[in-house]
Amino acid sequence: MASTAFLWLNQAGYAALRPLIFRSSAQHAHERIMALLRTLDQQAWMTGVLRQFNQWAFDPQPVQVGGVTLPYPLMLAAGFVKGDGFADEDVALVAMSQGRNIIPGWRSMPALVGPVEFGSFTRWPRLGNPGTVMWRDAGTRSTQNRVGLRNPGARAAAAFLAQNKAHLPPIFGINIAVSPGVDDPAQQQQEVLEALDYFHTAGITPAWFTLNISCPNTEDDPGGHQTEAHTRSLCAAVAGQVQTPLWVKISPGLADEQYAILMRVFAETGVQAVIATNTISQPVPGQPAVTAGVGGGRLHEQALAATIRLQQEKTRHQYPVDVIACGGMLDSASYRAFAQAGAQAAQYWSALIYRGPLAAALIINEDTHA
Repeated sequence: MASTAFLWLNQAGYAALRPLIFRSSAQHAHERIMALLRTLDQQAWMTGVLRQFNQWAFDPQPVQVGGVTLPYPLMLAAGFVKGDGFADEDVALVAMSQGRNIIPGWRSMPALVGPVEFGSFTRWPRLGNPGTVMWRDAGTRSTQNRVGLRNPGARAAAAFLAQNKAHLPPIFGINIAVSPGVDDPAQQQQEVLEALDYFHTAGITPAWFTLNISCPNTEDDPGGHQTEAHTRSLCAAVAGQVQTPLWVKISPGLADEQYAILMRVFAETGVQAVIATNTISQPVPGQPAVTAGVGGGRLHEQALAATIRLQQEKTRHQYPVDVIACGGMLDSASYRAFAQAGAQAAQYWSALIYRGPLAAALIINEDTHA
């Protein structure tokens, strides 16, 4: 049973700590957190401590969504436990084989917060964008990033998780992204299928796979991968290759008709859930010509609008596609707004920054006692 006293202490402790964290830039603070997670992953005794914290923080509230039974309706979105960037696949594989933790947080974050979506992973490793790539907007409780899908690549990620298979969490997802800069639909499909096959061959079976067709921080047009023909081709190919439940993550700000088309395509190709939504592209602070993906408070209104529109299509046509909310999931009010719109579950990311590592437990507790 969740301990109200433990959650209160956690909330008070993070409220005191947050001003110190916010003295550093968003990027520097994130780098320090990744370094901490890299260390925690290696300490088996700390995994036990984090699991105990999880038991004190969360009451079981099982929910069936997208073909998966979650212990509670909130899960950490992709983009946090995603791994190091590499310029070359061989270098990533060597680093992994030499004992480097190339996916910091893979063990410690699920132990503490429960369900986590790992990734996004692309077929080939990516270094991501150089320079400053992360920002905060505390006034709106928003985050912004143009990390550029930095990750070790699907082959190295699969090998790393296989190497640590005995310690993987019982429930986790894996997010596979379309490779930025690849314009040929046939090549995009081939690379996505190759990425999936690496996990299958390595014996890694997540509770769900998410196909990310909407990344706004790689300089690609986030709507370009979400046409009917392209989405149908990708989803049908992936659904035909994996037995694991397939989810798809889409963009905010699409036209109503595009959301209607996407829901029909998902239903017809066997997609079991749609995540609404990814971040929204906006100019970065002080550089109006450079854009990056915004999450948190500034995303909430558009994510909620997308959730409502998708749920309307689901209800109207009785589509067997669940809607999972993502965007500004910061408190019980935003949680209830998504739930009232029909979302069966939700993902969060910015809440970690503004409410601390047990943000999901706090949100669920607030909603329970509202």
